[in-house]
Amino acid sequence: MRRLVALVTVALILGSVPRPRPAAQGSPSAGPAAAVVGMPNAANSLKFAVLGDFGTGSKNQYDLAAVMAKTHQSFPFELVILVGDNLYGSERPQDFQKKFETPYKPLLDAGVKFYASLGNHDAREQRYYKPFNMDGKLYYSFKAPKQDVRFFAFESTYPEPQQVAWLDEELKNSKEAWKIMFFHHPLYSSGERHGSDTELRDTLEPLFLKYGVSVVFTGHDHFYERVKPQKGILYFVTGSGGQLRTGNIDRTTGLTAAGLDTDNAFLIGEIAGDTLTFQAISRAGKIFDSGTFARRKMETK
Repeated sequence: MRRLVALVTVALILGSVPRPRPAAQGSPSAGPAAAVVGMPNAANSLKFAVLGDFGTGSKNQYDLAAVMAKTHQSFPFELVILVGDNLYGSERPQDFQKKFETPYKPLLDAGVKFYASLGNHDAREQRYYKPFNMDGKLYYSFKAPKQDVRFFAFESTYPEPQQVAWLDEELKNSKEAWKIMFFHHPLYSSGERHGSDTELRDTLEPLFLKYGVSVVFTGHDHFYERVKPQKGILYFVTGSGGQLRTGNIDRTTGLTAAGLDTDNAFLIGEIAGDTLTFQAISRAGKIFDSGTFARRKMETK
């Protein structure tokens, strides 16, 4: 009989966060703003970024992209997870250039790989766009280059039974210690415009609990929110990479551990061993949320 044991840990990183703190029991909470990225920045750790709802071609998108490039100079993340709405409006070749290739050129030139999932504004043909690394698939998984981590991209606009069955098998057969989901529609969100997708939650959450998913990244609501851990799983909404819905976080839901709905933002993460360290960074270049989280572990009895 298998028993899920959730080791939910978050210790706030205060100040410049040069080193990770030991994981402590309890929920994560927001860290103060900081000007310089610290993180553990350890050798051989997995360093990545998360971005969503970005493809506007606007000045805000370009400004945030510049902060991402600057962050990469001191924290060389090797991949970026895209949680959907990758392009708004038309999707001609010149649109891919304006809304993706040009703003993120410094990262692309540095060899950073982008892995996309699709949002409700995305044409399904995006799966053939090589820089999104979807290999023609609407849903897929991939292993981190060296670390014991596997990411699972889900197409949440049309969660057909065939895809759910695929995810069941994929999660069951995954041997990696860390299992991380990324897709567009949030299972938990305090957004006044969209909010939690409870129907999708009823479908996916039992699989996450059964197979030891630790972290879930989503978008759709145009702000940043770190949700208080739900049943041992850490959920993020990272939907303000280009779009922004100012003042849209409903603070009365009781879900919000930290949030920002007044500026665009992205997230960086680092996994070393059983610990994820994260920081959320605004378009102003400020670290407004940070912490650590211990992966969920499954024990066999």
